[in-house]
Amino acid sequence: MSSGFIKTTDGAEVFYKDWGPKSAQPIVFHHGWPLSSDDWDAQMLFFLQNGYRVVAHDRRGHGRSSQVGADNDMHHYAADASAVVKHLDLRDAVHIGHSTGGGEVARYVAKFGQPQSRVAKAVLVSSVPPLMVKTADNPGGTPIEVFDGFRKALAANRAQFYLDVASGPFYGFNRPGAKIAQGVIEIWWRQGMTGAALAHYEGIKAFSETDQTDDLKAITVPTLVTQGDDDQIVPYKDAALLQIKLLKNGALKMYPGYPHGMLTTHADVINPDLLAFIKG
Repeated sequence: MSSGFIKTTDGAEVFYKDWGPKSAQPIVFHHGWPLSSDDWDAQMLFFLQNGYRVVAHDRRGHGRSSQVGADNDMHHYAADASAVVKHLDLRDAVHIGHSTGGGEVARYVAKFGQPQSRVAKAVLVSSVPPLMVKTADNPGGTPIEVFDGFRKALAANRAQFYLDVASGPFYGFNRPGAKIAQGVIEIWWRQGMTGAALAHYEGIKAFSETDQTDDLKAITVPTLVTQGDDDQIVPYKDAALLQIKLLKNGALKMYPGYPHGMLTTHADVINPDLLAFIKG
């Protein structure tokens, strides 16, 4: 087990974790906004125990990576992931992305996943592509006013905003009868507050306004698309159901009643399903 930092061509320092035997097939995890690689604890431990090499990094401006003042956009996110992959010389890797991390995976595989020996499969979990914001060409998207509201709340009181998101819609804890896990709320809050307010503010534009239609069309490796139909953060009809139509080699698995943060709340179900896809 190891961890460290790599420096990108524009000077950002990106933190990464690298666990497991170097000879094993690597699985690379890409986290959501505004979190860090720690959000993948349940998956990294599970796949490590199943014989895989597991790698995750903190996106620029998030977690332990440097708080850069610019270039908080999807292309630089994917370029940073590529820098980690090249530094560790990962090949035949499975890339798994959640939410904004799914956008990062789509851009990485489409633009940086060469040579082809570097990428074996991809997984998009509750992910933002092809485009979240509502436009004339994307009438089912989320109105820009919603994302403006995110920015306003973050700027006014980031700590309270993050607490409200984690204790409410992210994990579905606002649903009647939901079993609330206080520790899950607190670790989400801690991860968010570790990162940079500016990077997170600019990241809202990155995850909501980046059109990744062409990225999805360019992916040829087997790709699993999975989402819960009670996702209150990324509406599945404008995400998973469109992703599967654009991918050349995709498979879709929906989970009735599962929330955006289902990787945490339902890890006991999701992890074995991911393993079956990777082995299949």
